[in-house]
Order: sequence, then structure tokens, then C-alpha cells
Amino acid sequence: MVTLFRWLVRLTVGLIVAGVALIALVWYFAIRSLPAYNATYDVAGITSPVEIVRSTEDVPHIFGKNDHDVFFALGLAHAQDRLFQMNVLRRAAQGRLAEIYGAGALPADDLARRLGLFRNAVASVEAQDAPTRAALAAYSEGVNAWIQQVNLGARGRGAPEFFLFPDEISYWEPADSLAILKLLAASSTTQLRREVLRARLSLAAPERGQEVVATTAEPPMPAYATLFPDARFAGVERHVPHPDWNTGLAGYLSPSLGASANGWAVAPRRTAAGGALLANDPQFALTAPGLWYLARLELASGGVIGGTIPGIPAVLSGRSADLAWGITPAQIDDQDLFIEEVQPGDPDRYRGANGWVDFTTRNETIRVKGEAARTITLRESENGPILPAGQLDIASILPAGHVAALAWTGGQAGDTSMTALMSLMQSRTREDAAQALVPLVAPALNVTLADKNGVGQVLAGALPERSPDSPIHGRMPQPGWSAVHRWLGVNPAPTTLTDLRPEGGVVATTGAAQPGQQIVGFDRANPYRQDRLRHLIDSREVHSRDSFIAAQIDVVSPDARALLPVVAAELWFTDEPAPQGTPERQRQDALSLLANWDGTMSEHLPEPLIYSSWMRALQERIVQDEIGPLTQHLTEFYPEFIERVFRNINGAGEWCDIRQSTPVETCTQIARQALDAALLELTDRFGPDLASWRWGDVHRARHVHPALGDLRGLSYIVNLVQPTSGGDSTIALAGMLNEGTNPYLNVTGATYRGVYDLADPDSSVFIISTGQSGHPLSRHYDDMSELWRRGEYVRMSLDPDLARAAATGVTRLEPVPE
Repeated sequence: MVTLFRWLVRLTVGLIVAGVALIALVWYFAIRSLPAYNATYDVAGITSPVEIVRSTEDVPHIFGKNDHDVFFALGLAHAQDRLFQMNVLRRAAQGRLAEIYGAGALPADDLARRLGLFRNAVASVEAQDAPTRAALAAYSEGVNAWIQQVNLGARGRGAPEFFLFPDEISYWEPADSLAILKLLAASSTTQLRREVLRARLSLAAPERGQEVVATTAEPPMPAYATLFPDARFAGVERHVPHPDWNTGLAGYLSPSLGASANGWAVAPRRTAAGGALLANDPQFALTAPGLWYLARLELASGGVIGGTIPGIPAVLSGRSADLAWGITPAQIDDQDLFIEEVQPGDPDRYRGANGWVDFTTRNETIRVKGEAARTITLRESENGPILPAGQLDIASILPAGHVAALAWTGGQAGDTSMTALMSLMQSRTREDAAQALVPLVAPALNVTLADKNGVGQVLAGALPERSPDSPIHGRMPQPGWSAVHRWLGVNPAPTTLTDLRPEGGVVATTGAAQPGQQIVGFDRANPYRQDRLRHLIDSREVHSRDSFIAAQIDVVSPDARALLPVVAAELWFTDEPAPQGTPERQRQDALSLLANWDGTMSEHLPEPLIYSSWMRALQERIVQDEIGPLTQHLTEFYPEFIERVFRNINGAGEWCDIRQSTPVETCTQIARQALDAALLELTDRFGPDLASWRWGDVHRARHVHPALGDLRGLSYIVNLVQPTSGGDSTIALAGMLNEGTNPYLNVTGATYRGVYDLADPDSSVFIISTGQSGHPLSRHYDDMSELWRRGEYVRMSLDPDLARAAATGVTRLEPVPE
């Protein structure tokens, strides 16, 4: 017995020692990939010494003798901090995620291959102007110099993720940067999803279904089924779960994911300090690390500072000494889905405008981790690449014997968008910037500009030219063989949509269509947000940096302010006080809270939770009768539709009546039933005390690590979770998941914020949603996340002396003969 006990003790001690040794070994290799910022590296590819001065927040300030060396150093700095993210973004654009993630990434790879993101990027390299090609080459050399340093110094493979997802890191090429920009463009637009949804609504309810997503300014449109006489549709089936949110972010960005932003500026005469002010906050999916990276470059044209995206050698939103600029994805209709009829008995041919023609086909091989490689056949019609029917709900709207082709302004070779963005950050005036943006193709952008003389806004990017005779106007999938529906061409945005001298000294956009911009399409961003932003700007004659910050982090819901007075018009205080503990009393208490609420979506209040739950239940009850099972797919909230219904605009009040029942229900009855259902659900989850409920308990920002975020144990280290204020319609966007067990989870937001003050440029402020480093063990992995959550910022200066005085590390690059 004693001998057995001794051996058990020895075995236990041995296992403990082995476990500690294993943890120590893992820790050692993990921290080996943390870059040393106080270091000197001898590198080939630069012509003279370069300094990368790191601020307290790990922001690199790059000083070199020429632009080539500065872009080289930016590539090296990006790779130091975000090598895994850059590699994943590149793989997502190439359609090669399955090589490291396995079969789960096959759908993403399949779609990227069919869109031709990388193929078109390769074909676009020579289309860039000479300075841009030189910058791309220098940037690539810098990335590769750090990869060489990782290999020479055994620096933990450059990032700890590479131990769990082994990968041969190929050297960076200029086409890789262009491919990431293509991926960004494909991710910024949601037109494909919107068209499919419109078609599904039309199939589910031919008479009124499209009213849910339509705007009041739209011309009438035929029912989707009438476009394909005698066609058989699969119909709306039971809900098939899409890949979850985390899976969809395997590559940080995903086509049709969607993006937004606010951008506004006021002229010097409207500011307290006498210099123009500009604010910008691009809004994307929340990831860890975030998409953005702060940097300062000292170029021959002068210093520039602001937000970059690792893999792209440009300050996309920021300022120089003379100019400030901010980007907002323009909500233009840049995609059309065409339904192509396949020739019976011959899958390689389809119906063209003048008879049956051959698809353009080619085969590509996708390698899959742990499995056999898959060969896919890519087909393309005259309208564009054929998309996989199993993705984006396309199968639900395809007639039998048909496939779907996508026409997209960004789906072409010779794309000069990188040239436009590189020229933008080196412009000196608004006029220079507007001219620089002419080559932009995709993503189409509303670019807000400010210089010492004033402000302006430019709509830049390619727009499809459609026949005026088309009844669809790009709003819904259409027959690919019909000449009236086909694109006539792709043109730059007209100069009439550029305003460099606004009469009131103010320009502002949230992505919603501006007056006179109907040419860009009928789908638009939430118009209530645009109205709220204009109200915040117009409420003051004179603005300051602080008033711009207050507007940028504003969490008042304009939806709530617009809808509650009409939805609850017949419910406020209409009954005698009910006994405590009854459902009637709970409803009265909820209405009392909402009646005294100003619409602020504060994480500390119960009202945002009650309102959001009520509106979800209300929309579901209104549409369920008409569109049936499709209701499960209608996860987005449409406030314009709810307001039209309750105001009975064009007879929309009929939506409240449940056709299957004999009585005629009123909107007030439906509103009451929806509120009761919402309160019952919330009570089951949080208890009966309404005053104790908190919006922040469910509305939590989840910055998910695309690779490690779902791994048990590691997820607690790499994911960042924090309660947040705001909602889907607030200026400080905090977009919700809108499905699953917690539909209120905050999954999108302003991953970068900047406010640029040209009266006192060094007082300009910046913030990103996580931190500069992509290394989970770095203190800079999440050191800005709490500042971001609280609506705070950091300052960044173009003054070299200030940068060096506050430096926490200086990396020196010394040239060596090649």
C-alpha cells in the first residue's frame, strides 16, 4: 500500500511538473513573437536609416528620407503588430481560408473565388500609376523584411496563432494589398442581400411584401414571379441556419457583410477656433484585433496621420497639415443579380440576348486542411460570375433550371481605386482631393473633406448605367437575357454629386441618400440617423472639437423618438392603475417608463431594453400574417415600415389586420399584444422588477477573434466583451446581432473614430476599438478598448519633437547592401 501511495505521489508530482513545463514552453514561444520596439534591424530594401517612433499607445510615427523608405517601414510596422490578421485578410481575398481553418471555411473560399477578388487584383497592379506601384512595392518589401526577421530570430513564427493554425507565410506582393481592398469593397456593400430579400418578400406576399423594405419615394415594381412566366420556385422553406456570426468573420471581412460610417464637417466660420472641423467613424464588424490601425507617415508631401487597415499602405481617414478627410461607404446600388436560364440538357450553355451561348468556365482547386482538395468549376455569363446557389439565400429565389450571375462595379480588372486612395492622402486642398478621387472604382465612398478655407463632400466610385426603361431599376433580381435589364456600362460618379462649397458651411452623411442623389439607388441607410446628425449640427451655430465628439458618441435613438409617439399614441395612461404584480400593471409601468424616456440608449437604463424588445415583437406580429415562415429571416428592424403602418400611409395600416382571423385587428391592439409578449419574455429572463433591468446586460459588445474566438478557454483571453450603450440607429452605432439566443448582442460599431481640428491640428483626437497589437499577450492588444467604450480618445500629433518626447520605443531600420 505504501509503495502504491509513493508511486501515485511521484506520478502526480511528475504530471504537475510536466504540465508546468508545457505551459512554460507555450508561454515562451508565445512571447517570442512579441516584437521589441526598442531595437535596431539591418534590412535590405531601404536607401537610408528610418525611425519608427512608438507612442504610449503603440502608434508608429515613421520618419524616413523618402517615400519609398516610409512605406517600407509602414509595411514592417503593420507586420510587427498584425501579421496574422494580414495573412488571414489576404487568404480571405484569395479564397484560401480552408487551408488553415478546414472545411468550415469552404463556402467563404468558394464565394471569393467566384467573385474573382484576387484574380482581378493581380490584373489591376499595372493599372495603378507609377507612384502607387512604387509605394505598393516598398510596402511589400517592408512586410517581407519583418517576415525575414521572424525567421532569422526565431520570433515565435510572428504571431501565436500560427502555432494553432500552422501556415507557410508566403512573401507579400503588391497584388495582396489590392486584393484586400477588393475584399473591403465586396464587404462594404449589401446590395446583393437586399435584392434577394426583396425577391423573397415578393414571392411570399406578391401584393405587399416589398413594402417592408421599400422607401416612400420608390416607383412601383412588378411582382418577382411575373418576371419569369411559368417558372417553378422552391418557395420559402423552413429556416436554415446561416453560418454563425463568428464563422462569417473567419477572414475579418466577408462579402455582403455591410459597412457604414458617419462623416461631417463644418467650415471655419462655423467653429469657435476659426478652423474647419471634421469627424469620421467607419463602422464595421467588431473583431479582436479590430480592423483599423493608427499610424503617422512623414511623406515628401508632408506628414499624414490617422487610420490605416493592415495590408493597405494608405491613411484612409485622417489629416495632414493642410487637409482632413473621412470616408463613408456610399449606400449606392452597385450590384445587380441576374437570373440566367441554363440550356436544358447542357449545363455549359445559357440563354443570351440572342440565343444560347456558352458560359466562360475554368476550374480551380481549393486545398482543405485535413481533407482532400476540392476542385470547383467557375462559370461566368455576360452579366458576371455565377454565384453558388447555397449561399446568401440565393437558392430560395431561383426558378428551376436557372442560376444567378452577379454584376458588380468592383468585379473588374484594371481597378485604379488604390491610386485614388494613395493620391487622396497626399492632396493639399479639397479641389486636389476631388480630382484625386476620380479613379476610384470600389468601394464607392462619400468622402468628407476639410481644409483651411472650407469643407466639402465628394461621391466617388463607379456607378452602373441602367436602362431608363427597366421597371426594376436594380432593386430585385432580373432576367439576364432581357436587354432592357442589362447594364449599359459602368461610369464614374457624376461631378454633380460633388459639393466643395456648401452654402451653409456644413456637409454631413450617415450613408443615407442625399438630396439629388437618387441616381445612386433606392436602398438607403437609416434616414432617422441622418436626421439626427443634421439636428445635432444645426442645433449650434458655432461648433468646437468637444461638440463634435459629443455628436460622434451620441446614443439617442431617433427611431425611438419617431416611433413611440405613434405606436403608443392610444396606449399612454388609458387604463386605471392595475393591481401590483399583474400583467396589466407591468404594461402600465413599462409605458410610464417609456413616456418619460428621451430615447437615450444608455447601458444603465431599462427603457432601451423594453423598447427594443417591443419593436422586435411588433414587427414580427405585423408581418407574420403576410409573409409566413420568411419572418424568421427578417431579422433587421425596419422603422420606416413601422411608421408607415401606424400612420396608415398609402393604406399600410392594413398590415395590422390578421387575415386568418374574423375580427379586424387594429394597430393599437397589435401594439398592445406585442408589448405584453415582450414584457413576458423579459420577465422570464430578468425577473418582474422593470426598474432593475439594464440594457447593458444584453447589449454587450463582443469583439471576437476570428481564429481563436470559439476555442474553449482561449476565447476568454482573445475575445473582448463589454457592455455598451447605443443601438442600430444611434449616431454612435452599436449594431445588434438580431438573431439567436441574444439578438441584442452588439456586433458592429465604429471600429475607428477621428475628430480633426484644423484650427489646432495637434488637438485632433483618434481611437480604435481594441488596440494596436494583434498579439493577445501584448498590453496593446486591448488597451484602447475601454477608452473606446467610454467614448474617450487619444491625441496624435504631427510634431516630430512631441512624438519623440513621448516615445515608449524607437525602432531603427538600417540599410544593408542587397
